[in-house]
Amino acid sequence: MKFNKKAFAVLLALSLGISATALASSADSFSDVPKDHWSYEALDYLAKEGVIEGMGNSTFEGGRTMTRYEVASIVAKAMQKGGGNFGDKTVLEKLHAEYADEINVLQQQVAKNTKQIEQNTKDIQENKEKIDRVKLYGFMRTQYDYDKDTTSGTIDKQTNRFYMDLRGDFKVNDYWTVKFQSETNRHYNDGHRRSENAFNSKGEQTWSGHDGNMQRIWVEGQKDGRFVSIGRAWRGLGFQNVLVGNETDGIQFGAPIPGTNLTGSGFWFASTGAGNRESLYGAAVWGAVAKNLDINFAYAKSSLGKNEKYGSGNVSYYQTDMKEFNDDGTPNKNYGRVSPVYDNQDTTNKRSYGYVLSMATNINKDLRFIADYAKTDADFQNNSIALRLNYKDADYKKPGSYGLYLRYIKYGENGWLAGDDEWNSIWNGTKGWIAGVRYAPWKNIIWETMYSKQKRHWSTSNEYDRNLFRTELDFHF
Repeated sequence: MKFNKKAFAVLLALSLGISATALASSADSFSDVPKDHWSYEALDYLAKEGVIEGMGNSTFEGGRTMTRYEVASIVAKAMQKGGGNFGDKTVLEKLHAEYADEINVLQQQVAKNTKQIEQNTKDIQENKEKIDRVKLYGFMRTQYDYDKDTTSGTIDKQTNRFYMDLRGDFKVNDYWTVKFQSETNRHYNDGHRRSENAFNSKGEQTWSGHDGNMQRIWVEGQKDGRFVSIGRAWRGLGFQNVLVGNETDGIQFGAPIPGTNLTGSGFWFASTGAGNRESLYGAAVWGAVAKNLDINFAYAKSSLGKNEKYGSGNVSYYQTDMKEFNDDGTPNKNYGRVSPVYDNQDTTNKRSYGYVLSMATNINKDLRFIADYAKTDADFQNNSIALRLNYKDADYKKPGSYGLYLRYIKYGENGWLAGDDEWNSIWNGTKGWIAGVRYAPWKNIIWETMYSKQKRHWSTSNEYDRNLFRTELDFHF
């Protein structure tokens, strides 16, 4: 059974006794039904009452024939109104009886669809929660250095490289997150070597290898400003990481100090550097002490005493025990065992503790000044100074943003415990200045260029001048 949809709608409206008041207060519902059309008022009233919906695109398509299911849907919706403004309930009941089978099918389909929608919503939420638990991010860098010892004319190219910093956060629950960091360096090949043992002129392997290591893995917990970090991670002390800025194994924990804007922290760090035999433990505090003044103070004590000697821990070579029998004729249990032989070079620990005091203030909305002072108990060049002035900064999310900076450094030979050398651009025993610019040419890309004029090993017999030009392009993801 099929009939004209337009005629049915008007007939149904008239048979239900639509009042003149309702028609007078109606508004446009379908773009393809003009106000002067003979069926306009009836169709608009049914749409306002929720009995008909049209085609879902603001059209009615009155010339299209209807199916029995469409008619049943209209009848069912009218019945749900419970009479209301509809005058003749007998007509509705007759129509309902006529299309009972179709209405029943429609109700079953609605129930089925509702159940499926609820399941889909649940599945989407579960998948979203799983996706939100895993976050991968980082950047890839291409870097070029012109690093010259002006005294001897030597040019150092050891940081000419492709570099990737890949990080991952894996959410355990609302408080704990497992993290990793993988750093990969690929030094530029300065020739056409193709063997697996290819090295450039600086003795750096240029073949890619298959390391794929996650060098650093740790877990962090946070709640209400309290935090703890356990594992192998890059950690620093002070705003500019002068006293300590290195990869360490260990733990750091902290919590807000009541009644202040400060956070107090305790730590135990063990450096992972080759031949390093010491660990550091101590306390730190940081935060705002005034409206426009932030501080960062840390004290660290070494597990080694001042002037204490220790082996470097470096392996000179490996040897195999070829003695089959002991001197008493008994079998040698270590026969055939390969063991490392360590060098006998002793290292003297020239300091046993150190501290750093950092401050930062905004001169105006664009200028920020940062200063760090670090000191140890060494007898020679036992302090370090780092001054930095930032003008704005580049944001990789905002193309066209930029920043300028000017720095002055004076790092004593023994003026840090395990400070950050910033990819070989500033070492202990260095003084000089650095000027740089950062710019975001496109979204998620930062270009940085700096120039530094330094004096290495100043006030010693090994003193020399150094000029460093560095430019690098970072692609954030």
